[in-house]
Amino acid sequence: MEASKSTIGTPCPLSHIDRWDGECDVLIVGFGAAGACAAIEAAEAGARVQLFEAGAGAGGASALSGGEIYLGGGTPIQRAAGFVDDTEDLYNYLQMAGGAKVDEAKVRCYANGSLDHFDWLVRQGVSYKGSYIAEKIVEPETDDTLIWSGSEEAWPFSEKARPAPRGHVVQWTGMGGGRLLMDVLEARAIALGVDVHCNSRALRLIVDEKGAVHGAVVRQDGTERFVRAHGGVILATGGFVMNPDMLAQYAPDTLRLCDPLGANDDGSGIMMGLSVGAAAVHMDEFLTTCPWYPPGSLVKGIFINQDGQRFINEDSYHGRVCRHALDQPGDRVYLLVDNEIFGRPPEYSRIDIAAVGESWADVESELGMTPGSLTATVDLYNRHAANGEDPQWHKAAKWIKPLTAPPYAALEFCIGYSYFVFLTLGGLKTSVASEVFKPDGQVIPGLYAAGRATSGLPACGYGYSSGMSLADCTFFGRSAGRAAAARAGASTACEQI
Repeated sequence: MEASKSTIGTPCPLSHIDRWDGECDVLIVGFGAAGACAAIEAAEAGARVQLFEAGAGAGGASALSGGEIYLGGGTPIQRAAGFVDDTEDLYNYLQMAGGAKVDEAKVRCYANGSLDHFDWLVRQGVSYKGSYIAEKIVEPETDDTLIWSGSEEAWPFSEKARPAPRGHVVQWTGMGGGRLLMDVLEARAIALGVDVHCNSRALRLIVDEKGAVHGAVVRQDGTERFVRAHGGVILATGGFVMNPDMLAQYAPDTLRLCDPLGANDDGSGIMMGLSVGAAAVHMDEFLTTCPWYPPGSLVKGIFINQDGQRFINEDSYHGRVCRHALDQPGDRVYLLVDNEIFGRPPEYSRIDIAAVGESWADVESELGMTPGSLTATVDLYNRHAANGEDPQWHKAAKWIKPLTAPPYAALEFCIGYSYFVFLTLGGLKTSVASEVFKPDGQVIPGLYAAGRATSGLPACGYGYSSGMSLADCTFFGRSAGRAAAARAGASTACEQI
């Protein structure tokens, strides 16, 4: 049979299949970190794995990342740097980071398994130098490993979870270590015999009359092929950040931004899941950040909105600050600094100097703000900062300094111009075994998903920390691979009876 373009994303009935063009135990769609880890685990379990990637090679959005994975609970690298981090601290932090939309079962599973996950990554060939960077940075430009990658030391997180750095960056000199991470995972998957097909787009899931998934329709070289999967299909296709229609429908606030982070993240896996009755959750959630440090001295400044009001404690993770910035009135926010802490943010951030003055009244006037709005905010902050306090937003003492050294400046973050990179966080609802749920809580037999095609550990953009997405992709990608391989074994055993 032939499937037309108009039916892409709709299920293909098993009863309509009169031939199989390929057969495997586990069929994986997408060759980013989630797909790669799923392939490795399934192959190590003895499953025959076929992996289909729409692009020309492995990587996806994972290869565009910094190669940083959020790990804790007392990894060898944390301990060597002198940090105490136990499972409950990691769990409590992830719970807070997920906010009201947190998946407690996934958080508990990841917290309990984080140390083993670190060991697993190392066994696959992921290399860590093991060194620690104390400065507040976005990602290392050196080949160092351990960084503060979230809001661990910031209020309110520090009140419920003992702070510890948890960003573990692959050993790579310069930014963009995600490419090396993917190279390592790709090589491991291929070494295990995974059958990889690039430039191959999965179009439809093949389902029986009871809704169980038996394979997928895949387009290769302009021809549609019908591939059977005895254990199941794993959707590891990424989010929907490159699909304007889905963004408009589910996450319209992202349309104010102009720098999506993705490769083939067109929502195809989510749509295929929905087509067979899957539940999608938290589709409005997204991460956005305009990296505004280093230099770390800028954290001692204060953020204000166009009304001259503070809205966040500035020692929070850069993405948390920027997600809150997007909620402010108007289309811009400002970081106020004095001469002692002034520094240029990273050039790629597209953050401009909007005003300079010898007094805060001068800056207020140059910004065209209501007289007394900005100055009252700075006066209140400076009065408490002189005592090392911030009763309004609870910034940690080490980042507090009165802004009293002229000249003064306002750095402008312009929504729609500055580099507010973003990615989607909502997706298919899955279990800790990466089984895909229906809205009624039942699982769809033979269907699994992992990574940004699902809603996982980073369930909320306001609580995101660097490395959470790769943590989610790699850890639950592994779960999907194991579960699908186990189901393939059970299916084969039944066929032999």
